[in-house]
Amino acid sequence: MAKNDLVVAITGASGSAYGIKLVQVLLRAGKTVHLVISSAATEVIERELGRKILLNPFDPRSLFPDCEDYFSRLHYHHFRNFQVGIASGSFLTGGMVVCPCSMGTVAAIAQGISQNLIHRAADVHLKERRKLIIVPRETPLGLIQLRNLTTLAEAGAVIMPAMPAFYTLPQTIEDMVNFIVGRICDQLGIEHNLLRRWGSDQPSHDDE
Repeated sequence: MAKNDLVVAITGASGSAYGIKLVQVLLRAGKTVHLVISSAATEVIERELGRKILLNPFDPRSLFPDCEDYFSRLHYHHFRNFQVGIASGSFLTGGMVVCPCSMGTVAAIAQGISQNLIHRAADVHLKERRKLIIVPRETPLGLIQLRNLTTLAEAGAVIMPAMPAFYTLPQTIEDMVNFIVGRICDQLGIEHNLLRRWGSDQPSHDDE
């Protein structure tokens, strides 16, 4: 079903753990994930997580070693390949998340410059009025960046900065990652137990 097909793009902003965790959660939730990774993202992933990955050929075990049972629902697309379904509005999905989203990617999407598959797939989701979630991770934000984000919001995108909350009393980096991933899942309508909600005494726990 189309609503089970979700697109996740990981770009070269800091916070690669957010995107990787999101893919894991979506796969375990029974979703089909169409994954696109930018070349800059590979550099950030190696810097932040110590994982060296190749984009061609891509081995999903390099990023998701604990998800092999779900690889039949993980479809990787090279960021230069415009021949795949997600490059067209005729390919139905339940939404797209760019997580994390670099300011360069924000600018390209906001201006409709489809230089790669990530930009094009995001453009498709906007024009087809489908859910597009942008997870920027940058500080401070300059006027140009704020205007680009405003343009995306006006076009229908959900802007969800990677800003972990502290009312959840996070004890680990994973707790902070789970908060952002959980909020993304909220936007996608996916049930989870990744975070402690405001007003709740129930502790969060990892869906894994």
